[in-house]
Amino acid sequence: MPTFDHTDLLLPPEPGQRALARELYALGAEQPIISPHGHVDPALLAEDRPFPDPAQLLIVPDHYLTRMLLSQGVPPADLGVPTRDGSPVETDGRVIWRRFAAHWHLFRGTPSRLWLEQTFRTVFGVHTAFGPATADEIYDEIAARLAEPDFRPRALFERFGIEVLATTESPLDDLGQHAKLAADGWGGPGGRVVTTFRPDDVVDMEFEGWSTHVDRLGELAGEDTGTYAGYLAALRARRAAFIAAGATSSDHGHPTARTLDLAPAEAERLYDRGRRGEADAADAEAFRAHMLVEFARMSLDDGLVMQLHPGAVRNHNRWLHARHGRDVGGDIPQATEYVHALAPLLERYGNDPRLRVVLYTLDEDTFTRELAPLAGGYAALLLGAPWWFLDSPEVLRRFRETVTESAGFYNTTGFVDDTRAFCSIPVRHDVARRVDAGFLARLVAEHRLPLDEAAETIVDLAYRLPKRVFNFGGDNQ
Repeated sequence: MPTFDHTDLLLPPEPGQRALARELYALGAEQPIISPHGHVDPALLAEDRPFPDPAQLLIVPDHYLTRMLLSQGVPPADLGVPTRDGSPVETDGRVIWRRFAAHWHLFRGTPSRLWLEQTFRTVFGVHTAFGPATADEIYDEIAARLAEPDFRPRALFERFGIEVLATTESPLDDLGQHAKLAADGWGGPGGRVVTTFRPDDVVDMEFEGWSTHVDRLGELAGEDTGTYAGYLAALRARRAAFIAAGATSSDHGHPTARTLDLAPAEAERLYDRGRRGEADAADAEAFRAHMLVEFARMSLDDGLVMQLHPGAVRNHNRWLHARHGRDVGGDIPQATEYVHALAPLLERYGNDPRLRVVLYTLDEDTFTRELAPLAGGYAALLLGAPWWFLDSPEVLRRFRETVTESAGFYNTTGFVDDTRAFCSIPVRHDVARRVDAGFLARLVAEHRLPLDEAAETIVDLAYRLPKRVFNFGGDNQ
């Protein structure tokens, strides 16, 4: 994978620890990338077409970038973000690029700046400092690279050192892009690009068009989703189709971590109310909570690792959602409780080592108080890496500092990039490896860990742990 210009980027400033961190980082840096969860469009690799202009590749789809400019009064339409009603937006890539460069100072000290600068340098070989005065020069340099065969998606996949990349699809997806990848030798079970089962749009009764989506689920699965039993059968059928397409995990993006172990008759009553359009917010929350337990039961049957991403208030910026739709920067984290919320699921399945539930959070306060003790006390639980608003060097460091004492390293998954930005994948993994090298170097310097064990640990965190946890062919013992 690419390395950064500055050898000591993000490594400890103290000379002794820095020397140790360099040695450890060198071991981590040479490991292939396992990207077990993310939102890269599989069509990118299935079709392997040249990327569009630099702005369409790096700015328009990146809500980390566009939301920052929105906070300073620059509307997303001025940055080319499509509108829901098809009203005009800026389409000139160079204009978008210049407008973004004019606001580059807004990103000082942010992970977005770090990722983008290192993408410029390590992916595109651009070493000129970015800003308003250099915007055109850098735009032209990146545009020239994008015209070269070596900068097509599959070629970059090879250069990035990615061993496995998991995308994320709805049960309503026909998985056609993954079928093409499999036909080309890139997908299917054990493939280099696999899918992930994300059923939110057919589970969450508050999801726009939920009942229509459930009808479509039944059509795809050949089951009668007019009944709760048929609905469960349809979900199992689609999970089987995803597993046939290479999936090793499911993902659940619920507003909370609440779980409920309802009797089948009560779950059926909730489902029927939802199908009649009579369910209220409490019903929707109860059904989501019950379905997490139901999915855990399914995971014991079919082996899918279960990921839980709770805590986002979706579409908090209602104007942004109304104008531009979902996933464009309008979501906000909220406090999330795990100890009582997960109790029903853990009471039923938490001590079964056959189940793997990977917990994520947007609420950093829960690292020490809830998540680390839970992962350190239940065989089924593992902690996913900090994500979204927390995937920064500072929080990655704090994560290691706060969870290791209770959960250790081996109740965590290694790094999970969870990104839509394909070209940032090697950058984000490299940042995580540098942070882990610094943390391990400190343990060695404090005589809390021998250097040989630290060396083994950084390879585990970078490569072996995510490969094992997500069933990508590693040692599953």
